[in-house]
Amino acid sequence: MSHHPLVAPDWIRGITIRQPWTTCILTCEKAIENRPRHWSWRGWLLLHSSQSVDTPALRNPLVARTIRGRHLHTGAILGVARLSACHQDPDKAALCDPWAHPGSHHLVLTDIHELALPIPATGALGPWKPAEHLVDQVLLQLPHVRPPAS
Repeated sequence: MSHHPLVAPDWIRGITIRQPWTTCILTCEKAIENRPRHWSWRGWLLLHSSQSVDTPALRNPLVARTIRGRHLHTGAILGVARLSACHQDPDKAALCDPWAHPGSHHLVLTDIHELALPIPATGALGPWKPAEHLVDQVLLQLPHVRPPAS
């Protein structure tokens, strides 16, 4: 009898983001995710859309243009991205990106890939460790996503 770990190895985490922000990231237009605290962890992230939609954000012209014609899936893993940096713009300095919010810590996302089929899942606050079966389902759709070489 083999024993499977309940969580994925340390090379991947999940991040839960409200719609329409998740879809904005998946279009590769939005490569900054705003968070209230600094994240020291770096590596692959499962992009999970929460159950709720930030309805006022739908009236933001930048958001509306970016998500035009796209379905806003909720409660599912929709893609992956690599978290490559986290920074906060200095007070009164120009923001680093049109998607950046003043006073927030900006997670810099690179290597963004959308899943063809959303994977229903629940998320958590902060960076969370996904269950191994979720990572396996993602890797079936994106086999090139792998842990860094040791």
